[in-house]
Amino acid sequence: MDQALMARVLFGLTLAFHIIFASLGVGLPFMIMIAELLHLIKKDNDYLIMASRWTKGFTVLLAVGITTGTTVALQLSLLWPKFMHLVGQVIALPFLIEIFAFFLEALFMSIYVYASHRIPSPWKMVSVAMVALGAALSAILITDANAFMNTPQGFQMINGNAIHIRPWQAFFNPSFPIKLFHVLVTAYMTVAFITASIAAFGLWKNKHSHSAIIKHQQKALVVSLIIATMFSLLAAFSGDGSGKFIAAYQPEKLAAGEGLFKSQMYAPFVYGGWPSGLQEKIVGGLQVPGLLSFLATGKFNGLVKGLYEYPRDTWPPLYIHFTFDAMITIGSLLLALGVFALALSYLRNRQKKHLPRWMLLVLIFAGPLSMAAIECGWVYAEVGRQPWIVYHVMRTQNAVTSASYMGLVFVLFILLFFLLAVGTIVVIRGHFKRHPLAEEFAITTTKAEKEGWQP
Repeated sequence: MDQALMARVLFGLTLAFHIIFASLGVGLPFMIMIAELLHLIKKDNDYLIMASRWTKGFTVLLAVGITTGTTVALQLSLLWPKFMHLVGQVIALPFLIEIFAFFLEALFMSIYVYASHRIPSPWKMVSVAMVALGAALSAILITDANAFMNTPQGFQMINGNAIHIRPWQAFFNPSFPIKLFHVLVTAYMTVAFITASIAAFGLWKNKHSHSAIIKHQQKALVVSLIIATMFSLLAAFSGDGSGKFIAAYQPEKLAAGEGLFKSQMYAPFVYGGWPSGLQEKIVGGLQVPGLLSFLATGKFNGLVKGLYEYPRDTWPPLYIHFTFDAMITIGSLLLALGVFALALSYLRNRQKKHLPRWMLLVLIFAGPLSMAAIECGWVYAEVGRQPWIVYHVMRTQNAVTSASYMGLVFVLFILLFFLLAVGTIVVIRGHFKRHPLAEEFAITTTKAEKEGWQP
């Protein structure tokens, strides 16, 4: 296998694995904060139990996320040394600030986990809010470095050297605002759907459980669906903004994603089918005339640039059309599912009935599907930038290492990811199997009775 291709495959697998824990690491503190806020307002111990159980899962996932994040940083140095040389000169600022964001998250996570029943509820709320803020800031700062790769600025490249470096200009690059918003919104949406899936599975599996457990899981399901649906709608808006941004700043990516070879007005949006370089179109897809022009420019007669406007060796792979379609399909289905499930839940609640089992079964798959949508989005974003590692500045082929250890590194990292995946599943499943939901009611009630300052 070609050196650059092997490095891309390994780094792609690493990012695909890491993004699971990164998304959970951003979204779970937010969901815990919502549960704590509801407990503070309603004085309902069910929300305290939600926060407690989500926190236990989060502590494991956070540890694994730190490990996978470290592997990403390590691979950047091992696989892409020339790229890291440029990063160190121009866009090191977000990485430096991210250290303090992580300290903020770790500090208040320690307070929340180990001292939560030694402080009053309002201060618990503050501590978990700081955890959520630290997680969000970490995501924003790392996303900024990725945004820079798509819209680099704040320097000039002369004879392969970066000069006239302006770090803050590089920091506030054009794609930073839209990208950070989309990353946060989709992370919150994804984790809310995952917690909804967990609650739906509990209701589907334990239909004969104690009524208190059923009521708890119903509350968790409704809260999760409300958050998930709200952020699904925001994700649709941010996705629309991202599409217009890509049309303006990375038109090759949009053209490749839609198989548009010739520039045209009233450009059609093509759903489904497969891209054909020989026939210069998407074969077998469903065309909606003018919709791509509208999505790209806000006008049905807007001009959308095709691939023939650019040298062939700068075209992204045409297969990103499949990930683009998958991302849009899953996102649309999840938004519709959230609205439908909430409406059905409201109607069934008025009739004093539970959600039907078929609805619960559908909701169980919502969480994995939302994570799949994030994976497809990242594949479209990163593969769609190829052949550039830094857009129109540095090619991926020129940034890869020339070292001979690639094969060994590939095997070792894949083995590490396998062990981390198995270990995470075993630890989380084992903990919640030893400490079922019924046990939490007695424990949480006791804690709530003792809540307050303790020496």
